[in-house]
Amino acid sequence: MTDRISLALVGIGKIARDQHIPSVAAGADFDLKAAVSRHGKVEGIENHEDFDAFLASRPAIRAVSLCTPPEVRFDMARKAIAAGHDVLMEKPPATTLGEAEALAELAAKAGVTLFATWHSRFALGVEPAKTWLAGRAIRSISIVWKEDVRRWHPGQAWIWEPGGFGVFDPGINALSILTAIVPGRILVENARLSFPANRRQPIAAEIAMRTFSGAPIVAEFDWRQEGPQTWDITVQTDQSTLRLSSGGAELFIDGIEKSAGPDREYAGIYERFATLIRARESDVDFQPLRLVADAFLCGERLEVEAFED
Repeated sequence: MTDRISLALVGIGKIARDQHIPSVAAGADFDLKAAVSRHGKVEGIENHEDFDAFLASRPAIRAVSLCTPPEVRFDMARKAIAAGHDVLMEKPPATTLGEAEALAELAAKAGVTLFATWHSRFALGVEPAKTWLAGRAIRSISIVWKEDVRRWHPGQAWIWEPGGFGVFDPGINALSILTAIVPGRILVENARLSFPANRRQPIAAEIAMRTFSGAPIVAEFDWRQEGPQTWDITVQTDQSTLRLSSGGAELFIDGIEKSAGPDREYAGIYERFATLIRARESDVDFQPLRLVADAFLCGERLEVEAFED
C-alpha cells in the first residue's frame, strides 16, 4: 500500500468543513495531521493559530492545503514553499495573476509541488465533455451561472472587498470548466459589471468572449438568484448541442443524458494532488484567473441598488 502523505489544512471555514475535511478523511492518500486557523479548530488533531509558528514547529508535515480567502494566500504559499512543503491552493489561487505566476516560479525553483485547484473541473461531466468536443467545430457557447450568495457565502464580508472577487468567486468555476473543455485560448471582448451601491465587488456580470477560432461566447453571472440555482454551459457545434448542468455534474448531448452521478469534485482534487506529489510535478493553470482579470480590464462598471446579506 502506498504511504499516506501528511497534510496540514490552513483556514478552517465553511469550504474546509464542507469539502476538504470530509474528502481527506474518505480518501486513501492523505493523513490530516494539523489545522491552522485563528477562528476554527478540527477535533482529533493538533491545532495552531499562527501560520509562522506552525511552519517552525512542524517541518516534517509534507503538504499544506490553503483554504483561506485569496488575499492572504500569497504570503502563506510563499512561506510554505520556502519551508519545503508541497502546496495546494483553493480557487482562485491568488488575488492577482502576478502573485499566481510568482508562486509558480518559486515552486519550480524550490522543487516542490504546487497545485492551483479548480474544483469544478473534477465534476463528473467535464472530462467526457472535453473528449466529446475534441475535433468538433464549435459554433457558439452560452454560460448561465446564477446562484444565491446568501446561501453559499453567509456573512462572509471578505467577498465584497478588493481581492474578494464578488460574483466571480462562483463565476470563475464556470470559466475553469470553459477553459478545460475548449481547446486553445479564450479571449475577452467586453464586459458589463454590476456593483451594488454599497459594495466594492460586482454582484453580477455579463461577459462577451470568443474562442481563438472566433466562435462567440456569452456568459451571465448573477448572485441574486433565489430558489433553484443555475449552473449551465451550452455548446453548439456543427453537428449537435452539448450541455453541462449542475455545475458540470450532468452532461447532455442533444438533450439525452450521457453522464451524471454523485459529487466527487474535492475527492478528485486530492487524488490529483497526491499524484502530483508522488511524481514531483506541479499543476498551475491560471487561465480562469486571466479571464477574470481581463473582464475587469475590459468591463464597464454599472451601479445597481444596494445589497444586504
